[in-house]
Amino acid sequence: MRQTIDFLLHDWLNVAALTERPRFNDHSPETFSQVLDTCEKIAREKYAPFNRLVDTEEPRFDGEKVILPACTQAAWDAYAQSGMLSAAQDYDIGGMQLPYTVESAANAFFGKASVSIGGGLLTVGNANLLMAHGSDLQKQVFALNEFNGRFSGTMCLSEPQAGSSLSDVATRAVPDGEGAEADPLGPRFRLKGNKMWISAGEHELTENIIHLVLAKIPGPDGKTVPGVKGISLFIVPKKLVGTDGQLTGERNDVALAGLNHKCGWRGTTNTLLNFGEGKFPVRAGQGGGLDGRGAGAIGYLVGQPGNGLRYMFHMMNEARIGVGMAATMLGMAGYEASLDYARARPQGRAVTSGGKDAAAPQIPIIEHADVKRMLLAQKAYSEGALALALYCARLVDEQHTGVPEAAKEAALLLEMLTPIAKSWPSEWCL
Repeated sequence: MRQTIDFLLHDWLNVAALTERPRFNDHSPETFSQVLDTCEKIAREKYAPFNRLVDTEEPRFDGEKVILPACTQAAWDAYAQSGMLSAAQDYDIGGMQLPYTVESAANAFFGKASVSIGGGLLTVGNANLLMAHGSDLQKQVFALNEFNGRFSGTMCLSEPQAGSSLSDVATRAVPDGEGAEADPLGPRFRLKGNKMWISAGEHELTENIIHLVLAKIPGPDGKTVPGVKGISLFIVPKKLVGTDGQLTGERNDVALAGLNHKCGWRGTTNTLLNFGEGKFPVRAGQGGGLDGRGAGAIGYLVGQPGNGLRYMFHMMNEARIGVGMAATMLGMAGYEASLDYARARPQGRAVTSGGKDAAAPQIPIIEHADVKRMLLAQKAYSEGALALALYCARLVDEQHTGVPEAAKEAALLLEMLTPIAKSWPSEWCL
């Protein structure tokens, strides 16, 4: 796969040209290769040997915490220590100022080695959203600790009764009493509701999990604004933190209700989460929560009320490209396994001008025309999908660092291609 990635990056997408731009001019093709080398090595050593293990030893809940194989913790630690969580960020916050194109290519190695163990897709997307729309203190306390691997992140949109119909979300957020508006971490609310299919929603891999939750704020009459215009976005940490980014020692009212089995991602914790049910009551603010006894998850408003879905799309678009890349890498791994098997599996005999010789040795099935056809189809789908994902990543770089006209054109293309980059590989590479 490395040969394919190098071809796409250098011969097609011309990533070397990006080093002429101010943001990337400390880089060169050599530094890009070093990043790819490092990620390929970590993926080969910390991910690939355990791909089968994490599929057979799925996450389980012991009543207090989610149990994962030790290899998952080792893989997360190696990934975080590599600096890939902050690869695209500014130098002054510990980043590499790496082009998103190169970052995406490097992350492809982890998806191919074990998509179940995965990398930091949701954590990085969560932190990027906060860097774009959060307050200065929200960036400092939450986003930077996600970039350094102390905290991890999720996106909490769907609900059991609403699915992906976000205008129908039932999770509610009410101000947490007197003084809630002045909380330095953001206007403080109490949230109550359920979120379904939340990947990485519960685990012990990091000190804390930062949930970004969509919810509606009722008006004085108790009613909410109908449709998506009434949706706001909240930071809901699993464990409460102070303004210094350190844990206070108090658990937030976020509880695991169940684990889902995720096809193709069996090693990932996919969860149903209950917010504000009172399992972990938190006394704060006048009245002590939604029920006077501490029920209600503490959440901090991001940006302005009613803009939650617009903010969340910042993360969703990154996640869509990432999901497409994950499907692509599953397809690529399947193709390589098929190729190895076809080269080693003997069956049938070659047809010559004199017909088949029953005494002749069998030939590997890769020499059969129909097997070749199927292998070529697998190769075309997976390599084509990889090209699409990296092209979208290149458009992201163009959008952020290109001249105004090129940036505008890239943004328009991304609007069209991002849903395709998610759905097409998921349809044809799996």
